[in-house]
Amino acid sequence: MNINKDGKDFIYQEEGVLLKAYKDQIGIPTIGVGFTYYPGTGNKVKIGDKITEVECDLIFKEIIKIYEEAVNNSIKVVLTQNQFNALVSLSFNIGCTAFVGSTLVKKINAKAVLTEIEKWLLIWRNAGGKPILLDRRKREFKLYTTA
Repeated sequence: MNINKDGKDFIYQEEGVLLKAYKDQIGIPTIGVGFTYYPGTGNKVKIGDKITEVECDLIFKEIIKIYEEAVNNSIKVVLTQNQFNALVSLSFNIGCTAFVGSTLVKKINAKAVLTEIEKWLLIWRNAGGKPILLDRRKREFKLYTTA
């Protein structure tokens, strides 16, 4: 499965799109749609870097494959497109290793009720020790539960 245009738009909205490198909420140099490195070279983003909108879209298309693969390989139940989009957004934000090893994945695979899934999704609300991602997690859960 792959994210669709709605999934891409959701991630772009959540991450924001900045074509000049900046420090994210926890001080990591970031560019584009939350990119901290460049695919291919693996070079880290540095303050002062700039990219075009076309480059941003190309980088996103390359990088998002990693997160789609994490969801595809770890989730063993059938997902709707919106559920898949929401989980790719989460994986993109917290990283593949954290996503794949999460209790959330175990709960989804065990076909847990939505209240359990919500509980384990909202666990991932902190960045830099602060609950700055809670609203994003709530929006991801809303997307997850949208037909």
